[in-house]
Amino acid sequence: MKTVLVTGACGIVGAVVWETLSQSGYDVIGVDLAESLPFEGEGLDFRGGVDLTSEYAVQGLADAIKAQGRTLYGLVNIAGGFVWEEMLPGPADTWSRMFEMNVMTTLNSCRAFAPLLANPSSIINIGAAAADKAGLGMGAYAASKSAVIKLSEALNEELKARGVRVNVISPTIVDTPTNRNDMPDNDFSDWVAPSQIANLVAFLLSDKSAAINGENVRIRGQV
Repeated sequence: MKTVLVTGACGIVGAVVWETLSQSGYDVIGVDLAESLPFEGEGLDFRGGVDLTSEYAVQGLADAIKAQGRTLYGLVNIAGGFVWEEMLPGPADTWSRMFEMNVMTTLNSCRAFAPLLANPSSIINIGAAAADKAGLGMGAYAASKSAVIKLSEALNEELKARGVRVNVISPTIVDTPTNRNDMPDNDFSDWVAPSQIANLVAFLLSDKSAAINGENVRIRGQV
């Protein structure tokens, strides 16, 4: 059974990715800042209380997994955050917070777990369609996701000789309870379902996508 590590495993999207990958036959290691799972399920090796913004915390987890003699065939970085805030009246530290939550979590994870990746294997990072054109209130978030995309492009160049593919999934609005509450007048059927992201993750991990590397795959729904 191939092992895949998923960060942000306690989130709405992370939980669906975990379930989809488990049903696809993967051994899933779920990582999250939360101490315990907010859902029930079997087959998840859960590592809670991990601060992915801390290089030392993530490296400690990588060392523990290596000590178990485990090899990773996939790394899916879903952990991150979102803030809607206008640039001029908003505090400047929102930008550093978005950078920490979206860029540094991804970078720390890639750096720590890359040595555990098999040949061949796959890294999937989460960008955002907003990185193409930032709308009102999306400056800090879009900038941080743009950095994730560029990080991923450069990392793909570093790792492709080792048989590791690095790709990005960039959704538009994801259908989550928070987004429904914040935008109650929208047509939710136009949004991207977490299951659609999970199915794309499964495809990009599989041999069927062996020719796809260094790409930013946009998943837009009907938005």
